[in-house]
Amino acid sequence: MDFAAALAFVFLAGLVTDLATGLGALPFFFVDDVSDRWRVALWGLASGIMLAASGFGLFREGLAYGSVLEIGGGAAVGVLLVLAARRVVDNHEFAPREIAEADFEKLVLIAGVLTVHSFPEGVAVGVSFAELGFEGGIPILGFSVPLLAVFMTVAISIHNVPEGLAVSIPLHEHGARRWKLVGVAVFTSVPQPIGAVLAFAFVQLARPLLPIGFGFAGGAMVYLVLSEFIPEAREVGDRLPNGGRRELWTGLLVGAVGMVPLLFVA
Repeated sequence: MDFAAALAFVFLAGLVTDLATGLGALPFFFVDDVSDRWRVALWGLASGIMLAASGFGLFREGLAYGSVLEIGGGAAVGVLLVLAARRVVDNHEFAPREIAEADFEKLVLIAGVLTVHSFPEGVAVGVSFAELGFEGGIPILGFSVPLLAVFMTVAISIHNVPEGLAVSIPLHEHGARRWKLVGVAVFTSVPQPIGAVLAFAFVQLARPLLPIGFGFAGGAMVYLVLSEFIPEAREVGDRLPNGGRRELWTGLLVGAVGMVPLLFVA
């Protein structure tokens, strides 16, 4: 397998997840508002898929290469990275409107903050491609793509839709043009294809560390779901009857139940 071509393919997968963030702005091409009920359900759906893909995908795959201790150690490092990322983001928060109006110097700072925030998601995509080119994968563009990689790419993409929506709402309220909503949303996830390529290159060049890589990606994803995605859904759901729990749990169950059988096909 040509390494440069493989890197380009993984970058393309990361780019798909990045562009998916722009889908969060598309509803404003047709409606003036998106109901909280749908927002909560989308966060729940993304969380269910991510938890299933991490627990039954990344962690399970890691056990094929190493011990529980190695995976647990990697997961702990992944959680620490998310905690560090949150500290950086909390110290340099930017409103979507600021991103849209930033000058070049500020854009560089914003890009740095977004890199720290989005990097774990890109890593999850990159690590899931560890067996790219191996037999038994799904043929895509001349590559044998691991089933896990397909589902991680889909999972991150689905997660990015409500993120893009969350970014677009305040911009829309301030009268920003629709295509600017898409552009700003996509910009917030630009680090993901970069993280995907770096993680893929790492696990290819240091394959003995592969179980730690799977644990790292899985730990970061689970912690992100528990510390960011679900709290975000609950915050939005506070305005709904019963706190939006029905919408959240429905989304979670649909995402997890729909993902688990497909993951075990791999």
